[in-house]
Amino acid sequence: MSATAEPTSPHVMNTYGRLPIALSHGQGCRVWDTNGKAYLDGLGGIAVNTLGHNHPELVPALQEQLTKIIHSSNYYHVPGQEKLAAKLTELAGMTNAFFCCTGLEANEAALKLARKFGHNKGIEKPEIVVYEKAFHGRSIATLSATGNAKIQAGFGPLVEGFIRVPLNDIEALKAKTEGNPNVVAVFFETIQGEGGINPMRAEYLQQVRQLCDERDWLLMIDEVQCGMGRTGKWFAHQWAGIVPDVMPLAKGLGSGVPVGAVVAGPKAAELFQPGNHGTTFGGNPLAMRAGIETIRIMEEQNLLAHVQQVGDHLKAALQAAFDGVAGVKEVRGQGLMLGIELDRPAGAILTRACEAGLLLSVTADSVIRLVPPLILTIAEADEIVAILAPIVKDFLQE
Repeated sequence: MSATAEPTSPHVMNTYGRLPIALSHGQGCRVWDTNGKAYLDGLGGIAVNTLGHNHPELVPALQEQLTKIIHSSNYYHVPGQEKLAAKLTELAGMTNAFFCCTGLEANEAALKLARKFGHNKGIEKPEIVVYEKAFHGRSIATLSATGNAKIQAGFGPLVEGFIRVPLNDIEALKAKTEGNPNVVAVFFETIQGEGGINPMRAEYLQQVRQLCDERDWLLMIDEVQCGMGRTGKWFAHQWAGIVPDVMPLAKGLGSGVPVGAVVAGPKAAELFQPGNHGTTFGGNPLAMRAGIETIRIMEEQNLLAHVQQVGDHLKAALQAAFDGVAGVKEVRGQGLMLGIELDRPAGAILTRACEAGLLLSVTADSVIRLVPPLILTIAEADEIVAILAPIVKDFLQE
């Protein structure tokens, strides 16, 4: 494999810096490229392939659904929406759900809910608190909510109405919003994904929940990447014992089938009325079946406890492997959402790991991200460390 990515097809927009491989099939936590080379999947399609590849229960269920109906329309009732919404609201302790296809769409819907909430209170120019290093998507509105100047460059003017604050600093949040009657919501990821695997502290989450209650703001928590069992609870904020008012989901919800959702509690559940929001593909029967089966299998296989066990093991093994290694700043994260921060740009690790048969990503320039399928075994976790540790150490000695 060449050390640099090959140019994209002349007919495909040049939007991705691709590695020079194409994957053909997978089984469990393994995938194979079109040349027959095997890889251990430490990326899971970027936290998407919850149940790994070719799962023996998920695939037949999807095949059965394909023979019945793939898409109808939201002109009609879709029974799967009712079933999946009931399950998600039960797991979240919330009340209603809206279905879309992607995390970007779920976050966009959350922003619209916040504005509608403000307008219903007579606020003409609602403002939403967002965070440094955040990532919520690449549409114009979600891009504006994102805290990354690099990906915003070239797409101005950005959407107004956002107030940006640092992570885990309740006094900064209070100071930035003091005396501002236009604030309607606080919006953040429990663990920032693209921003570098940066967790919000449990105490901070509780403080923000209290502040939102006191000031009648919506607490909106983006669980697109850190939700759906990735940390060992259904949703990462549940470690802090709080419940948000709005919760966007996507990525792992359909185990690879595109499905997003916005789950809402009582303060936000009735804000959208017919004509306020919609989507053509969202909530289609195939996507709903994927979400229903994903949750069913996760429950039957007790995957939340498994994620805690394997995640704790992998994190401890990475910490032990990099203990005292100059250039490794921190191993952080929870469950099977882990980051290894280096003291320098780490992009070269991506290609070297791929050449060694391990798929992962590098985010925020210097953070190696591991978000494998939730079915990862202890043995496979050890294999990740055995492949990755020498690569990182050699890289740091150059």
